[in-house]
Amino acid sequence: MRHESPAGGDGARGAGWSVWATGQQQARQQRGNRYSRLSVEHPGRMLPAIARHAITTYTRPGQVVLDPMCGIGTTLVEAAHLGRDAVGIELEPKWASIARLNLETATIQGACGEGQVHTGEGAEVATRLASTSLAGRVSLVLTSPPYGSMTHGQVRSRRDGAEAVEKHAHRYSRDQDRRAANLAYQKPEQLVDSFTRIMVACRTLLAPGGVVVVTTRPYRKSGRLVDFPGQVAAAGRRAGLVQVDRCAALLCAVRDGEVVSRNSFFQLIETRRLRKADWPVHVIQHEDALVFTNPVPAQQGTGIEEGRAA
Repeated sequence: MRHESPAGGDGARGAGWSVWATGQQQARQQRGNRYSRLSVEHPGRMLPAIARHAITTYTRPGQVVLDPMCGIGTTLVEAAHLGRDAVGIELEPKWASIARLNLETATIQGACGEGQVHTGEGAEVATRLASTSLAGRVSLVLTSPPYGSMTHGQVRSRRDGAEAVEKHAHRYSRDQDRRAANLAYQKPEQLVDSFTRIMVACRTLLAPGGVVVVTTRPYRKSGRLVDFPGQVAAAGRRAGLVQVDRCAALLCAVRDGEVVSRNSFFQLIETRRLRKADWPVHVIQHEDALVFTNPVPAQQGTGIEEGRAA
């Protein structure tokens, strides 16, 4: 299935696919030497191939990409390597520092795009940036909000010296000064409201006709399936955005028509744990990539048409 690219990319303008083949390589291979070893401590890293696909499909070189919850800066690093300028916002200072380190590495490696990272709550920082020259210049907002308990992480087993299988690096900071603003610790209904606020603030930075891509997936809480992609779609509409697509960004590989799992040991043991508790869960093989556009104001749209007619 094809979908039209609202903003247009560089080499594949207007010719994206509803299924993104973003899991052909292992996550470690995708990151290669572009990211600091400290990056693996983040519990919910976006696959670089997902970021690359969205950036090349919906932007051109020289345009600006924004991630209001940038974590260790995957969106920013991939944008810089693709010749785009990138702006990130990150609540937790630890991740913001690692994102800056990863951007510095990108520059050393020859990335021609520039990037910057602001530390603070997404909506608050985006609102402040609305009074700068960035307002109305962002071509793509690309982000992934935290959700559910089945996040990525690291696992230590007896082979590594642990007494039993231990999970670590699978939580965000519990800093009390920031925990209230951290979406990872908010109740589902509060999380959706907070994400809506962030999208509203980002719209002030987004160019007319610009694109927002949010990657997410359903999750279970106390045995109940939570349609988080549906909630994100509703949040986008509440923020005044128009949803134009819902794509599947693969976490698995496809070889000769067969699916090749890319699941980590962490994901496998988490799935087994939940199944033992009689939860009907499966290993996830894709992210939902929700695509929105920022409507062009009617008056501006009329002007464009008149200009074309003239």
